Amino acid sequence: MRFHLICVMVALAAGVSAPVSALDLRDVTFKTKELGKVFFSHNNHIKKGKQKSDCRACHDKIFDIKYPVRHTMADMAQGKSCGACHDGKSAFALADCLKCHPVRNLSIPVKETGPVAFTHQEHAARQPCSACHPALFVAGKNRPKGMAAMEKRESCGACHDGAKAFAVAECAKCHTVTDMTFKVRETGPVTFTHKAHAGRQACHDCHPKIYEYIKGRHVGMAAMGKGRSCGACHNGKGAFAVADCAKCHPVKELTFPAKELSPARFSHQSHLAKAGCGVCHPRLYPLKRGKPVGMAAMEKGKSCGACHNGRTAFPVTASCGFCH
Repeated sequence: MRFHLICVMVALAAGVSAPVSALDLRDVTFKTKELGKVFFSHNNHIKKGKQKSDCRACHDKIFDIKYPVRHTMADMAQGKSCGACHDGKSAFALADCLKCHPVRNLSIPVKETGPVAFTHQEHAARQPCSACHPALFVAGKNRPKGMAAMEKRESCGACHDGAKAFAVAECAKCHTVTDMTFKVRETGPVTFTHKAHAGRQACHDCHPKIYEYIKGRHVGMAAMGKGRSCGACHNGKGAFAVADCAKCHPVKELTFPAKELSPARFSHQSHLAKAGCGVCHPRLYPLKRGKPVGMAAMEKGKSCGACHNGRTAFPVTASCGFCH
């Protein structure tokens, strides 16, 4: 390194500019406390601008080889060090931080919801780096901040306040959410769509008061009818009632074989227009298929005959063509 400095100093003292390419010009790495490492390429600088093939443009007028001085960004903004050229006229401005300071996209682990992706390029396109560094975030690891702190304008909340940028309450813009499928033995799977629900209410309406972020215990319809789980909102006021089963549970049209006649058709849709699911399930019909019931039993009030008695609905003894 000492020999390298002597060569450069001799060349400068002699006023030589042409043989610059013959010198061993090394790249230099500067360590900064707040914003990581900065890489300086001699070769890139001697190929362009007023310092083209002329080391004296910088040495020793701006940078003293023998006695290097460390300058801050504030010094550079006043024309010292790199700021002598990087003023937005001779070369790109100091505010274009990403051209010197390497940045990478971050994946921030969050135990409850999974990792959150942060893109430096996307944010730098909207505001200068100084909006965040070093006042809000230092280079390297920062202590994690919870949502409560962000709502008090700490960390991401300094900008994500609903005015400068979307509010931290719009959780799905940062946290990955997925549709969920719940296995229900009796009726088949029920699908829950985060996207549809997030369009109507804030995430904190459900989390963590009603639902923890990790999978909890299964809650049945009886508990929902008392306001637990989905029933906290699906009460017929905040949203459709849990009694409107077909809005969540898949239903299908059924066909029952009949030995003597053509198969009997049962339409869930036409029956749901007249009665709730609870009228039939599980009192009359368990949610899994049971033994077939004949016409004689229906005439005594079993199965379809519980309603098709001539009072609530047409009797089973009426024209068979209604069903067969």
